[in-house]
Amino acid sequence: AELARELDKEGKKRGKTVRAFVEVNLGGEESKSGIPKEKVVALLQEVGKLSHLRIEGLMVVPPFRENSEEVRPYFRALRELQRDLMALNIPNVELKELSMGMTHDYPVAIEEGATLVRIGTAIFGPRGA
Repeated sequence: AELARELDKEGKKRGKTVRAFVEVNLGGEESKSGIPKEKVVALLQEVGKLSHLRIEGLMVVPPFRENSEEVRPYFRALRELQRDLMALNIPNVELKELSMGMTHDYPVAIEEGATLVRIGTAIFGPRGA
């Protein structure tokens, strides 16, 4: 919530509302950023009190798997979390967007409800190439 308060403060200084996503760490990987699923409601309730920050969506980066079907449960879990959180009607929390899926698994992510995909490798090639 500290970063959220800082974003809100900067938005207020500039007379703007900062639009942001919350990354959820559904895989429990220490190498990945994001908030654990169990802490999302408390964070969003705190963020809902801020007047210059609006949470527009959720994002997830699941554990890498060669077979993209193996990450489907992570994408589905984020979509279900989105549905449950939207039902809470928290102020300044819209959650219209789901950012999930990368070059190797974006078709599965789209099937599970992704509204934004990150396909840099497909466009630019592998890193360092």
